[in-house]
Amino acid sequence: MTVALILLVAMFGVGILLYVEHRFYLARRPEPEAKEEESQANNDDACCGLHITCEKDSLLAAVSDSIEYYDDEELDRFAHKAENAYTDDEVEEFREILLTMRADDIAGWARSLQLRQISLPPAVRDELIMIVSEARSAKANDAVF
Repeated sequence: MTVALILLVAMFGVGILLYVEHRFYLARRPEPEAKEEESQANNDDACCGLHITCEKDSLLAAVSDSIEYYDDEELDRFAHKAENAYTDDEVEEFREILLTMRADDIAGWARSLQLRQISLPPAVRDELIMIVSEARSAKANDAVF
């Protein structure tokens, strides 16, 4: 009986020590809300989390209705043009713009073209979708690690 009482008191003492250490640990650690707000303020690429799809990554024109130009005002001449009516030089013009853009701007550029009613040539559209999907999978892999 005495051994059981000694073990019980020892376990109680260890529990109190662990509790005190845990309280000191929590006091030294920054608040989770402040850390999250700081990371949101420092990260312009982060989504707000209020939407099912992030507006920055969405290729849908319905998500955002503001047109943003990416130094591509010359493409406005292609508004309302059928996607199969482009010449080879015009296709190369779209491809050159696509390949010189930053990867995180491509989805916004595609959304801007949709809002401006500019159809991409099928070959360039396929390249755009491939680049965006690769960027999303790379971003997802970065988030995992």
